[in-house]
Amino acid sequence: MSFTDRRPGCPSLPGHALNWKWLSLYHPTHLNAGLRGYLKVSLCVLGAGDQAPELDKPAESEDVESNLLKPAAMPVCMATFQLRIYRAEDMPQMEDSCLHYFRSMFQMHVDKRICVDPSVEVSFAGKTRCTRVMPRNANPEWNQVLFFPAQLPSVCDKIKLTVLNGDQAGKRDVLGTTYINLSQVSSTGAEIEGDFSGFLPCFGPSFLTLYGSPREFTSLHDPYEKLNSGSEEGVAYRGRILVELNTSMDRTPRQEIEEIPAEAVARVERYLSRRKYGLCAIFYSATMLPAIKELIQFEVSIGNYGNKFDVTCKPCASTTQYSQAVFDGNHYHYLPWYDTKPMVAITSFWEDASYYMDTLNILHSTRDRLTLNLDALRSVRTAEDPSLGDVWKKLLKELLEDCNRPLPSLEGRVTATVLDQQLRDLRGRLLHQVARSAERLSAGMNPNTLILKVEDWLQRINTITPEPQASMPDVVIWMLCKEKRVAYARVKAHTIMFSKAGPCACGKLCGKTHTLFLKSPQRDGKDTIHGQLRMRMWLSLVSDSQEFMRHCEGKIGVYAETYENQVKIFGKWGPKGLMQHPSFSDITGKIGVPRDKFQLPKGWHWDGDWAVEPQRRLLLDTETNHSEVLEEVYENESRQPGEEWAPAPSPNTDAGGAAVSPKEGIVCPKGWHFEEGWRVEVNRAVDESGWEYGIGIPPTGTPRSWNAAEKTYHTHRRRRWLRRRCRDLNTQSQEQEIASFLQLHSTGKPSEEDTWEYASCFGWKFHLQPRPHDTYRRRCWRRKLVPVQPARVAPIFLLEGSLGVEFEDQEKEEGEEKEKQTAREKKILEEGEREKRSPAQNILQLNTPLITCVFQQPNYYQLHCYIYQARDLTPSDGRSSSDPYAHVSFLHRSQRTQTLTATLSPSWDQTLVFDHVLIYGDPQAIRQDPPLVVLELFGQDIIDKDDFLGRSMCSPLVCLDLGSRHLPCLQWYPITKQQKEAGELLAAFELLLDPKDGAPGHLPAPSWKNGIYVIPSGIRPTLRLMAIEILAWGLRGLQSYNLLSVMSPSLVVECGGEAIQTAPIRDLHENPNFPINVFLMRVMLSRMAAESWLRTTPRAEKEEEECVDWWSKFYAATGDLAKSGDYLQTGLDSLKVYNCELEAVPEFQGLQDFCQTFRLYRGLVQEKANEDPLVVGEFKGLFQIYPLPEDPSSPLPPRQFQELPESQPQKCLLRVYIVRAFNLPPKDRNGLCDPYVQVTLGKKKLGDRDQYLPNTLEPVFGRVFELPCTLPLEKDLQISLFDYDLILPDQKIGATSIDLENRLLSRFRASCGLPQSYCISGPCQWRDQLLPTQLLENFARMRSLALPEFSADGGKATFMGRAFLLGQFENKVPAHGHLGSPRERLALHLLRTCGLVPEHLETRTLYHSIQPGIDQGKLQMWVDVFPESLGPPGPAFNITPRKPKRYELRCIIWNTRDVDLQDTSITGQRMSDIYVKGWLDGLEEERQRTDVHYRSLGGEGNFNWRFIFPFEFLPMEQVCVLPEKQSLWSLDETVLKVPPKLVLQVWDNDKFSADDFLGVLEIKLLSMPCPARRPRACTLKMLQDESDSPAPPRCPRRTSLFKQRLARGWWPCVVQEEGRQRLSGKIEMTLELLTAKEAEERPAGKGREEPNMNPTLQPPVRPEASFLWFTAPLKSLRYILWQPHKCKIILGLVLLLLLLLFAAFIYSSPGYLAMKLINPFRSLHSFGSLNPLAGSSGSP
Repeated sequence: MSFTDRRPGCPSLPGHALNWKWLSLYHPTHLNAGLRGYLKVSLCVLGAGDQAPELDKPAESEDVESNLLKPAAMPVCMATFQLRIYRAEDMPQMEDSCLHYFRSMFQMHVDKRICVDPSVEVSFAGKTRCTRVMPRNANPEWNQVLFFPAQLPSVCDKIKLTVLNGDQAGKRDVLGTTYINLSQVSSTGAEIEGDFSGFLPCFGPSFLTLYGSPREFTSLHDPYEKLNSGSEEGVAYRGRILVELNTSMDRTPRQEIEEIPAEAVARVERYLSRRKYGLCAIFYSATMLPAIKELIQFEVSIGNYGNKFDVTCKPCASTTQYSQAVFDGNHYHYLPWYDTKPMVAITSFWEDASYYMDTLNILHSTRDRLTLNLDALRSVRTAEDPSLGDVWKKLLKELLEDCNRPLPSLEGRVTATVLDQQLRDLRGRLLHQVARSAERLSAGMNPNTLILKVEDWLQRINTITPEPQASMPDVVIWMLCKEKRVAYARVKAHTIMFSKAGPCACGKLCGKTHTLFLKSPQRDGKDTIHGQLRMRMWLSLVSDSQEFMRHCEGKIGVYAETYENQVKIFGKWGPKGLMQHPSFSDITGKIGVPRDKFQLPKGWHWDGDWAVEPQRRLLLDTETNHSEVLEEVYENESRQPGEEWAPAPSPNTDAGGAAVSPKEGIVCPKGWHFEEGWRVEVNRAVDESGWEYGIGIPPTGTPRSWNAAEKTYHTHRRRRWLRRRCRDLNTQSQEQEIASFLQLHSTGKPSEEDTWEYASCFGWKFHLQPRPHDTYRRRCWRRKLVPVQPARVAPIFLLEGSLGVEFEDQEKEEGEEKEKQTAREKKILEEGEREKRSPAQNILQLNTPLITCVFQQPNYYQLHCYIYQARDLTPSDGRSSSDPYAHVSFLHRSQRTQTLTATLSPSWDQTLVFDHVLIYGDPQAIRQDPPLVVLELFGQDIIDKDDFLGRSMCSPLVCLDLGSRHLPCLQWYPITKQQKEAGELLAAFELLLDPKDGAPGHLPAPSWKNGIYVIPSGIRPTLRLMAIEILAWGLRGLQSYNLLSVMSPSLVVECGGEAIQTAPIRDLHENPNFPINVFLMRVMLSRMAAESWLRTTPRAEKEEEECVDWWSKFYAATGDLAKSGDYLQTGLDSLKVYNCELEAVPEFQGLQDFCQTFRLYRGLVQEKANEDPLVVGEFKGLFQIYPLPEDPSSPLPPRQFQELPESQPQKCLLRVYIVRAFNLPPKDRNGLCDPYVQVTLGKKKLGDRDQYLPNTLEPVFGRVFELPCTLPLEKDLQISLFDYDLILPDQKIGATSIDLENRLLSRFRASCGLPQSYCISGPCQWRDQLLPTQLLENFARMRSLALPEFSADGGKATFMGRAFLLGQFENKVPAHGHLGSPRERLALHLLRTCGLVPEHLETRTLYHSIQPGIDQGKLQMWVDVFPESLGPPGPAFNITPRKPKRYELRCIIWNTRDVDLQDTSITGQRMSDIYVKGWLDGLEEERQRTDVHYRSLGGEGNFNWRFIFPFEFLPMEQVCVLPEKQSLWSLDETVLKVPPKLVLQVWDNDKFSADDFLGVLEIKLLSMPCPARRPRACTLKMLQDESDSPAPPRCPRRTSLFKQRLARGWWPCVVQEEGRQRLSGKIEMTLELLTAKEAEERPAGKGREEPNMNPTLQPPVRPEASFLWFTAPLKSLRYILWQPHKCKIILGLVLLLLLLLFAAFIYSSPGYLAMKLINPFRSLHSFGSLNPLAGSSGSP
């Protein structure tokens, strides 16, 4: 495809983009062949840094051809579509239906008239044409032709026809929409192989049917109006239009619309002839109904025929009798028809559609049989399966039989159209080609090849199956309730059409009992079933309807019906006082149906007289099958403002306000008892007495809302009385009680009292036994009709029209009062009464007969539902699990399984038994078309309504003879939800016939266990004890739940009903891995499930992927073991490296691979069709499953030129692996070059100059180029190396060329090298197209050798006359676990002994044309060539250069000890101001340092300081990658690789001089000394190499931080003195290595900066003397003088004090001594008596 925008006047486009444009496709070498199709694209031109524009999808109504880009130089085929629109019929009368709404509301009288003004609007490829408006015409004739120019083939496939109502000036309503698909009415010839040119679009003359909303309205606004536009499936017939389409290649019309000539209109008349058709439907059952309390009726219609609300057609017996839905005792409701099945018969008139119907049914039969056989073929797994031959033979036999069957002939058919002839020719050619293609195939081919071929046949047959001219409308079945349409089902007419041409020409549902599911006309988006019908339908010409009687089961009865009504006045029953209700009426009691006014249809007569037949089915109410009922009565009171409360006009009502009997008058029915008395409900928004209050709203006068508190303005109040009623326990089942009540199969006549039905008031529920408050009763009279004489047609199709009842008006019913009225008054009253009736009531006056099909005796069955398990369920309530249970419905019975908790793969292992299932009909017909078992899964919700999880439709296996019973096999059934897959169900179902009375004892019963029936052992799968070993590594990326973050999650693993839960993660943010990682489960699994798990469970070797890749094998082969890791120890394949080209190798004669990530889902938050389950996180883990021995004592398992290549060109897939180059010549001034690779093959060029490698002469490319090629047309592969230049043109470095054809045809098989071993996974995974055994067989054929023979286990082979054992080649099986089967491994070993090209890497020399013969460098690479004819190859090797991973090293410096003291204080003390700085080797510019610990006197330092060093690391090569620029002017960075090493230095801080170096610690992160736990254990021995002294047995001397991830302890610091290391200090620190993701999840700041977390670092607790001295002088004196010399100072002060005291003593001692010697006071003592005071002293 190529495209050039050559449009003049459009130099640029907005945004430089073409959005959603159609491009024309042409064959590049056959341009004159015309268009080959269209392609819709969006193109945009972007510059550097530009952003792509948003591509908005255009609206559907946009002109299609305006978006078609037409090349000016290319040929274009233009044509004109001529669409002739002749007429329409059965247009719905829109306005008349709307006026009915007002008439019913205001009781207005409106004359019936046609109120529709139709016109047809046609749209095609953005162009619209419209016919004239035909005023007030429901069957308009336009006779106009519309012209549409078009390009062939057309880009638009549909012609849309919309019928509108109204003139073009005002608003027009859509009456209906239909389409003509051009792909169905034309052919390009591509469907047929060979010379077939196809045909142009043509159609008709034929009718197109319109579908849309129902024809009648129930309100002013049509709720289904959108269905008329054709956007969704229409639910009702809306009319037909007669059109014809021709394609003209001659001219372009001058006008858009022209009139059709009269002679052309007359030609169409022959297409309008009609024939009479008969449609009959028997309703066998109506089940799975919702809870509907009103009477239910079903209507069957085809077109307008049978529509009870339509007055344009004769009335017919198109509706069933009214029925009351009954609860099935579990979940749904059903209609209790039992032995009397309702039946409808409709006659209609349509064109002769036998040709179209026969053709459709034949093609559908061919397609359906081929589909069934294709499914059987898909079940065959291998070509060795013995059933393959039988399945293929059956498929071929039936396909040839169907394809060779002649299609209906067009001879003698005057209404045959051009399209009929063209389609018949096309279909005949295609079926003939499919048959010839099938005859050439054999069953010996691979099943996958056969499946692909059959799928192609099926797809081709599907293209010719549609019949666009089948104009007969669909059959519509409606469920009616209260004269409203509730649910519907549409049935294609051809599927039930009978044909005399044979069984294949009959519809697949014709005369067969089948199941239909009713849908709601409201598209609410919910997957809800509104009913299940089991019906038998028939459609044929009335002249062929006699065949219907052979397909009808039971006895047909036709009856006239009327109800006798009476009222009780003064205790006596009589017809007087009925007011507006006639004495004899229909079931509604509103339309008079006197017994003597019935008129017989033509061909029928009465069989007997009128007889009373009680309709007990109508008396079954919604309480039937209920075991408990809560009765309620609302007590109502009212008042006027300011007055007291008094009983309301309707003192007792229900919740809706309808009057009911007072609670005292409600008696307990028979078979029930009251559990309690009446009580007032107070447990809701009411006052303490139970009253709730409101204001009456006109016109009804009842409140619309209620309040719990009384206000003065309230006028109404009510309270709710409740009483619980329970059913009596008895021995009869509920179904037996219903059969007894209905008097099924009873031959006796009922008594007089048993014929009346009673009610308290007209319109209320009728009951059988009279009650005291009953005032109204009725009984049903019936009279049987029989045909006069046998006819050639089925008699039921002669029941056309009504029974001709004359109406009785109200005055005639009242007798004397009516005779007193004048004729005028009588006419006015009669007319008014008729206008008061609804259209449904007026139509019911026609009173069509009732048809029933009566079965004499039923058959009793027992259904066994073996429900084993379900899987892959999806919850719908936002949770990650559910509490599922299964609800099973079968006809009118339903049961449910037990509820399992918290699982999405429930295993019930339960059998549900449906006893005594009554089914009417032939058992052989039941076996051919059994009723469906509907299984619905729900998730139990205690608070809200149970969640719907999905539904499965299953067909049971029918067994009519218990002696030949074969147990069914469990099989997987799909579970669907809103037409999407929602899981699978493993179950089996069988329906057993009881030939006697159906008692459960006569049928086998399953085993009873733990309160349920379990699945029998013959059906339950064989279980085997299996071990599931679980590696639960951790959880990643968990999202919040209910707006709260997940902190401590745990994991629950469930399988086979067993579950195991891990220990919770303590802190998800700190460590997202589980504390315990390995678990073991012992479960009983089926062999099928175990084999499936073992086969499909992928191996997740994360640890091996981290240690081994393709580059590990490469470096191991080249001898660079430092970069190969532990590759040699894994036992994987080695790589052969040739130092020359492969062609230069002499022996070739110059020719030539730990954890898996599982997503965690949460259920859907909303029920949206496009919503996927919510991914809330990931689980890292691995599962291994293996069997355990059954014997407990057994040990447990450990954890040459005969076949030449084709000479025709071969399409191949080429893979070019460019590994690296070296010895390249420099091309830049810096002595380096910037090389990039370009691969050229034919006209294809691959390689981007932007992917150059800067500043290197030894680039490592690691590129894989994959491109298709055709050999030998494109045999020369050229690999070139160029030097990238920013401004100048790129220079070519050199190139090398490879002849691909030689490699493909070489007998050394150089197309793909052979590896050393056959691996099915891992880095050495098998990449060839063929398996080793296939290659060995091809080699033997090529060398004319005998084919190899292998033993059954594959361990021994015979080849070239010798026997080989696998053990001869594999002395020891490697432990990597990637090896394949022994057979393939042995075949590969034998191939490697044949001298074929091994897996290799060749070194090719680069040359330049300017310097021929001069080496321009070497290029290491290899090439793989894969022919497409051999199938897809294996996965390519991943040789992408290793990319470094981002890591973050966190180093927390806690403390130092014993650091050298370099400074001396003024007091002579040794001290140091210590700080630590560190960096990663090579990243000195990013060094970091701690704060200073001042005045450390003992070498201690306290820091609590964090270093953070981000770096990039190559795990495979164990080096750090450091990008750097060689100079300031360098544009590109170069890469420096160094081993990861942490350097820490301890320094003494000096303010006025250079800092003093105290010691250094260098830690190699890959070989890190283990830290000491205590400071005294930290010595220089820790830094010794492992070779110097042996490591302790428990703690290795060295470890890798990349493995340990976290280390804490003491490391020694050293200094060099006289060539020897000396311990200069000790550092306590923590080293933690984190990946980039872990560092992001656990943030931390440098030092003690924010975020200070993981862990949180507190400020260090340092001595008080640790500060800078000149910042606080006084404080310095305290800590410099006082603290160190405190004792000395105190002692000095004490000595000084003593010295002062001694000096004072010396000073005062002479005077003291002198005084002591002289004693001047002695004389005073001697003369003491002279003292006058002496006597008073008291001395003696």
